Amino acid sequence: MSITRTLLASFALLPLLTACQVYTGKPEGPPPATRLQGQLQAQGGQLFFTPCQEQRRFALVDSGNTGVTRAAAELLADGQTVLFTDLAGRLGGSQGNGSDGRLEVSQLYRIQGEGHGCDDLNFKRLTLRASGNEPFWQVEVSGKGLVLNRPDQPPLALPYLEEQLPEGRLNFSSEANGRRLELWVAPQRCVDGMSGAVSHLSAELRLDGQVQRGCAHFGGARN
Repeated sequence: MSITRTLLASFALLPLLTACQVYTGKPEGPPPATRLQGQLQAQGGQLFFTPCQEQRRFALVDSGNTGVTRAAAELLADGQTVLFTDLAGRLGGSQGNGSDGRLEVSQLYRIQGEGHGCDDLNFKRLTLRASGNEPFWQVEVSGKGLVLNRPDQPPLALPYLEEQLPEGRLNFSSEANGRRLELWVAPQRCVDGMSGAVSHLSAELRLDGQVQRGCAHFGGARN
């Protein structure tokens, strides 16, 4: 090989060698999703999300195919104008259209047109909340215990055991004070038949042999 060809071959390798020396690590992946609660409104055919206790608003994009857009449309069609939404996603840069950016939703925990929203004082300490209708019942689970609420009856506070089952299912059980309670929870889209609220978990309450069904969502103490 001539000296000229040898030099050309050497120069051709320089970019590759330089690139190997400059590259020092793996490319960074997308930022992790953040759980957020806030209000959802429609304007000009677009959904906008405003986090609780904030003035900023973000154009909502259902990047995770969570069904939040469909659920919002159904609730807004019933006459609601402002919805409460509990979700997880990533906040992005400028979007325009009078927004402060965009929110790419990857997980929908719940969306509702009535009931406690940003003013829910118990949310942060709860592990899970489940409820059903006809007759109404509500179970709140936290690190301090389990409480069953029913109309015209005092709250029933019980200790409990939690069991994690395959496919993301959970079981909360308690047997104390002569009562036996089991709450079964599964990751399944659930719609409240009375309010139209959508949750990410279905629930089944078994109290002293009686079975009642409803919906559930994780509290602020668990994502």
